This record gives sequence, C-alpha cells and structure tokens, in this order.
Amino acid sequence: MFSVFRNAWKIEDLRKKILFTAFIILLFRLGSAIPVPFLDSEGLRGLFENFEAENNIFSFLNVMAGGALEKATFFALSISPYINASIIMQLLMVAIPALERMMKEDGERGRKIMEKWTRYLTILLSLILGFGYYTVLKNQEGFQIVDPAVGVFGAIVITMCFAAGSMVIMWMGELINSKGIGNGISIILFAGIVARGPALLGTARAIVTSGAAGWIAVILIAVGALAMVAFVVFMTNGERRIPVQYAKKVVGRKMYGGQNTNIPLKVNMTGVLPIIFAQSFIFLPATIVGFFPNLNKGWFKAVVDAIGVGGWLYTLIMFLLIIGFSYFYTVITFNPIEVASNLKKNGGFIMGIRPGKPTSDYITKTLNRVTFIGAMFLGIISAVPSFVAIFSPSLRGIAIGGTSLLIVVGVALETVKQLESQMLMRHYKGFLE
Repeated sequence: MFSVFRNAWKIEDLRKKILFTAFIILLFRLGSAIPVPFLDSEGLRGLFENFEAENNIFSFLNVMAGGALEKATFFALSISPYINASIIMQLLMVAIPALERMMKEDGERGRKIMEKWTRYLTILLSLILGFGYYTVLKNQEGFQIVDPAVGVFGAIVITMCFAAGSMVIMWMGELINSKGIGNGISIILFAGIVARGPALLGTARAIVTSGAAGWIAVILIAVGALAMVAFVVFMTNGERRIPVQYAKKVVGRKMYGGQNTNIPLKVNMTGVLPIIFAQSFIFLPATIVGFFPNLNKGWFKAVVDAIGVGGWLYTLIMFLLIIGFSYFYTVITFNPIEVASNLKKNGGFIMGIRPGKPTSDYITKTLNRVTFIGAMFLGIISAVPSFVAIFSPSLRGIAIGGTSLLIVVGVALETVKQLESQMLMRHYKGFLE
C-alpha cells in the first residue's frame, strides 16, 4: 500500500489530487474544533461519559464524527444526515418502480436528479437531527449544557449551526470526488474515525496507570486488533466468481463471442450498512429516552436496561439483527432475475444451467450462501468489543469497534485501488506503441 502512495506521489497530477484531499481533511478537522455558541463544554464532557456507559446512539455517532459530537462543534453531525438520506433514496428506488426506471433509462440525467433530491433530503434531515440533538442536550437532568437565557433564539442558532456544518461537510465530500482521490464521503468518515486514535492511546495509558489492567493485556488487545485488520482485509477482498460463457455467433465472415467471464459476488457485499442499521435499531429505545426522559420507567425502562451495551442479550440481538439486515440489503441491491435476463439477452450462460429462471435460481442459491458467510463475518466483527467488555470490563474503553474497523480498512483499500487504476491509466501506452 505504501509503495502505491510513493509511486503515485511521483506523478504530478496525482500528487496534486493527494494534496487537495489532505487539505480538505485538514479543513474538516479544523471545523471539528469550532464550538457552537450557547453550549457548555464541561457539561458536555460529563454527559458523554454517561453516554459511553449507557446504550445510547450518540456514543456511536460521536465515533463517526471524530469526537466532534461530544464537543458540540460546527461539524458535530458529521456526514450522518447525508448517509441517511442516501440510504432512504436507495430504499425509495426499490419501493417506487418509477424512480428505478428513471435511474436506468435516463442515465446521467437520472443520476443528477437523484443526487439533487438526496441533497434536499440531507438539508431536511440535518435540520431535524440538529434540533433533536439540541433537545437531547436541553433535557438532560443534572447537566446544564444549554444556556437557558437565550430561549428560542438560542435553539434556532444551535440547530442552524449543526445543519450548516453538515451541509459544508457534504460539499467537502463532493469536492474530493471531483478534484481529489477516493470517495469523498468515505474519506471524511475515515478521517473522523482515525482522529480518535490518539484518544484511544490515551485511554490505554490511563487504564495501565490506574492499575485496572497491565501492559500485557493492552499488548494482547493490540495484537488482536492487527489480527482483526488482516481478517477484515481478507474477507473484504473475498468473492465468489460464477463462470459465464458467451455463445459464438457469425456476423458476415467474422465470428464473435465465445469468451469466458464471470459474475463476481463479494463476500461482504453490503459493507458496513447492516451494522449501522442494527446499531440504530437496538439503540432506538435508549435514544427515545434521551428525547423523552419521562418514558424511562416501567416496562420501557426494563427493555432499555436489558439491552445495555456489552451484555449477552445485546450481543445476541445485534448478531441476529446484522444477519437479518445483511440479507435484506442484499435483496434490494442485487437482483438475480435481472442478471439472468441480461445474460440471456447477450447470449451468455452458466455451464450446466439453462438460461432464464434456472439461471436466476442458481445465482440466488449461490448468493444466499455467500451472504450467509458475509453476515456471519459482520456479526463476529461487531461482537468482538462486546466479548472484550464481558470478559474484561476494564479494557472496554480500548476495544476497537467493528464498524470503525470496517470503514477504515474499506476506505484504505478503495483508495489504494483508485490510485492503482489512475497510475495504470497514465502509464498505458496503447496499441500503436
């Protein structure tokens, strides 16, 4: 990987793209340090210490935002509104056939229309999430975070600052897409997660200093993290290739076709989305309590306490939810019937399988097997921090989350592949040389 970056640095055009991407990341980190007015930073620090000890979605969002959420800075919402808007638009494409037809038939025009609608939805979600975060901060008992003297004006300013920060981040991501290297949104997520590295090292040192655990335990955690990285790289690059052969046909005096290719089915086709869906679902009761503290009683309080982060029940429910969401997202993103139809139209077939419905059934059967392996992989990765917390509660603070690890590794691999393709394109000599 490092050799790829070293070789890319020698090419002037790629060097400019890398520097531009680094500049945008720097601006993102600077924006993550600009505080929003009318909020008390000391109260926020104490509040998020409680969030980390409880099953609350804000602790998860804080990791995605690179710690900006616990400081209530300009970029506190990070890229979450844009990601949610993109997911909603994908689901709407499945639910509304007209949208799917527009994307397929209109081509570039349809894609631009979908991007415009995604931006509009991002603005709406930014305002909703910004106001929701303000409401949570205001309703926390025992913490005076929001200045009560500002009233409605303060609520408007805080909400608009959060929403504006989210829109600026979306703009930064689009700038990286057009002038930088890698996927802009993924790069910003990567930067936010990696920025938590020094804090993780500080936590490890504090654990050792306090005597809660020794250096040997910390070293074992580090070795386990490296093993997890290697495992994630292996599974991310893994795929099941279904061989496809195209029939030969004679046009005039020439013969066309007859080549062999394959249909690649990624083991981790869904990426990190099933984990995000599962965490959002399981954190929902605690998040509702954050918005409406009066509901934290009776059977609802029992449910919130039962699925606390790090417990056996939490781990089991997360595991089952990840498997379920993996199959769900695979179904809405990959259509075996459409793939089989395209193969039949282009004269392609799978050896030993008749075209049409038998082909789609075979692809579906293979896809289900691959999806099961990918779902088990995601479930195991997500459960590792919980197992660490169960067997050694003192090391809970330095356990690396599966979501963060998948994002970091996935973005790194994607960026390296894009750099390699850029270098290959620039060194391709063509047929005449």
